[in-house]
Amino acid sequence: MVTDPALRDVHVPHLYPERQIDLGEITMNYAEAGDPDRPAVLLIPEQTGSWWSYEEVMGLLAEHFHVYAVDLRGQGRSSWTPKRYSLDNFGNDLVRFIALVVKRPVVVAGNSSGGVLAAWLSAYSMPGQLRGVLCEDPPLFASELVPAHGHSVRQAVGPVFDLFRTFLGDQWSVGDWEGFCRAAGVSSSPMARSFVADVIPQHLKEYDPEWARAFYEGTVGLNCPHERMLGQVKTPVLLTHHAHGTDPETGNLLGALSDEQAAQARRLMKSAGVKVDYESVPDATHMMHQSDPARYAEIFTRWAATLAR
Repeated sequence: MVTDPALRDVHVPHLYPERQIDLGEITMNYAEAGDPDRPAVLLIPEQTGSWWSYEEVMGLLAEHFHVYAVDLRGQGRSSWTPKRYSLDNFGNDLVRFIALVVKRPVVVAGNSSGGVLAAWLSAYSMPGQLRGVLCEDPPLFASELVPAHGHSVRQAVGPVFDLFRTFLGDQWSVGDWEGFCRAAGVSSSPMARSFVADVIPQHLKEYDPEWARAFYEGTVGLNCPHERMLGQVKTPVLLTHHAHGTDPETGNLLGALSDEQAAQARRLMKSAGVKVDYESVPDATHMMHQSDPARYAEIFTRWAATLAR
């Protein structure tokens, strides 16, 4: 079992050169684009994703910003850290990255779990590090095992994570892709069925499935309840909400978070005294930044123009 992603020999070249920074416990992999004299932007990918899910949109954003896109620990070329996957560890990695690499106030945008981490940074980063955060379709409450509001992770993407932990295993220690696909193909979860493929997708090759177990078992956010986190945000926030509704067969979420959860998140963040914008885009995919980069860049750029410099 190889836990160092640099030794797994599964990576492929990309449009932008990749760089690494030693943050202490981990080495973080990242790419950047744009003029350093332009405002700084930090992009945080989704769970199972790497920085290159933003590859196309980076070029669009680079017309106005200096863009950094990172691999979180356990994803891409960044260090894998068995038993050390938590929101607080992910978030503190990003605090160090901003301090050591960006070195100035930054606008943060994260998708899915990366959107939860954008909210984490708004609440818990060091003073002066952030100008604002865009949370792109984040599973607020819906990625918790026992949420304060609405569906839990096991009523959302949890069935996929359960299959990951069973058939792929921590650090790919099981690695039974065919078994995963057989089980996913007959799952009652539409999300699970959507992962069936003849070959392992590139983004999953670069992903430590222990992430999935940490979310499914609730350890990832054990000391970081979303309700408390959202009530402590300190910067302007844009929340985008994509697919709505539930599966009529199972009652599980079809998207990242429900209307109720989005409303509760906005209420809590507004109670902290910050400006909270909300954009409902129900026709967008979960990863709008990758599937529709022009639309994402327009939304991001329009909102970022409202932030104080």
